[in-house]
Amino acid sequence: MRMTIRHMIPLMASFLFAIKAGYALELGSLAKVDSMLEMLFPATEPGAAVLIGHERKVVWDKGYGVADIHSRIPITGNTFFNIASVSKAFTAMAVLQLAEQGRLSLEDPVAYYRPDFQSTLWRHVRIKHLLAHSSGVPDARHGLTREQRVYGDEALAMEYMKSLDTLHFLPGTQYEYINPTFVLLGDIVERVTGLPFERYMKKHILRPAGMKHTCYFDRHHQERIKNMAHGYEYGSLEGMGEEHAAHMPQQVKDWYEYDYGEETFFATRPDGGMYSSTHEFLRWIQALDTYELLGKYYQDMAQQPHTKVTGSIFSDYQNRGNTWYGWGWFVETPSLCHPHIVYHTGDNGGFKILAALLPETHSFILIFANRTDWDRYEVLQKIIRILQLNS
Repeated sequence: MRMTIRHMIPLMASFLFAIKAGYALELGSLAKVDSMLEMLFPATEPGAAVLIGHERKVVWDKGYGVADIHSRIPITGNTFFNIASVSKAFTAMAVLQLAEQGRLSLEDPVAYYRPDFQSTLWRHVRIKHLLAHSSGVPDARHGLTREQRVYGDEALAMEYMKSLDTLHFLPGTQYEYINPTFVLLGDIVERVTGLPFERYMKKHILRPAGMKHTCYFDRHHQERIKNMAHGYEYGSLEGMGEEHAAHMPQQVKDWYEYDYGEETFFATRPDGGMYSSTHEFLRWIQALDTYELLGKYYQDMAQQPHTKVTGSIFSDYQNRGNTWYGWGWFVETPSLCHPHIVYHTGDNGGFKILAALLPETHSFILIFANRTDWDRYEVLQKIIRILQLNS
């Protein structure tokens, strides 16, 4: 019998026994994870929502710290975070749906969809290159004012592409992680379907997956999104503008709000504008597990290694051993020391996000944080080791 979300999310306040390959995960191991997370995310500071699963069962579901340092509302699994670049996996899904339906080909050149882009180089940059961060297209958004950087939209993010006349490398040959190319993918979705990007995503991905409240940024997001966390940084408040330090005492160092209005990137959606909670994201994981949104061929291909990240001279983002980029996902190939991990990270203002899948054991680790002062990869590896999620 297929497991339903209702069965998968018993809202737990503490430990949950979970069946693991015929025996129970020890409460002592879960206690070690809990202790580590409590040290990382103290109760009175910005923190994180953490959801861990193994063999399709939730084994840990807990919030740490506060969503808002003024109201002191605690973080739970229903707290909404800007999941930043984890949004890219959803944009990739939209493109792959259209490929599966024959409405576009991953071999199509960008020039086919954007004839207003002047350079002939766009005849050689294909959709598959955009998906895999191997296009060679640079992030050349230079000369923007601060107001443009903070409040700009997708059209502004792509404006430089109209006159771009050089690439960093031959498409398909190297890895360089940049955001505007995923904005371009969102634009292609609109041109193929005739629907605004957000409407397509809601109709064909978010709502079918059961993500009823997950949504994209807009300038009224604070009124639209219930249980919303703010992102925070910790640092000096001296001389800081009012938008950072509102309602806070002028101490040498303290937490200050660092999200929309203080930082760039929030106004573009296909590359990082989604807001979701760990509980809603679990519905996405189930939809992936059951191939509800996309057939097996394209979904599995999205999580295969396409572009080698390790050793790239063009980008240091997630540049470590055994690491590749798929289509909207990072892929860490298995080795003697590390399991096979399919994941994406997100960084936007004070938000720091991790969504990791371990396909062989149907395990997952979600850490949605509204502070940035923690080592995401180190925490991921510690949780895997403590709970032995790779076995």
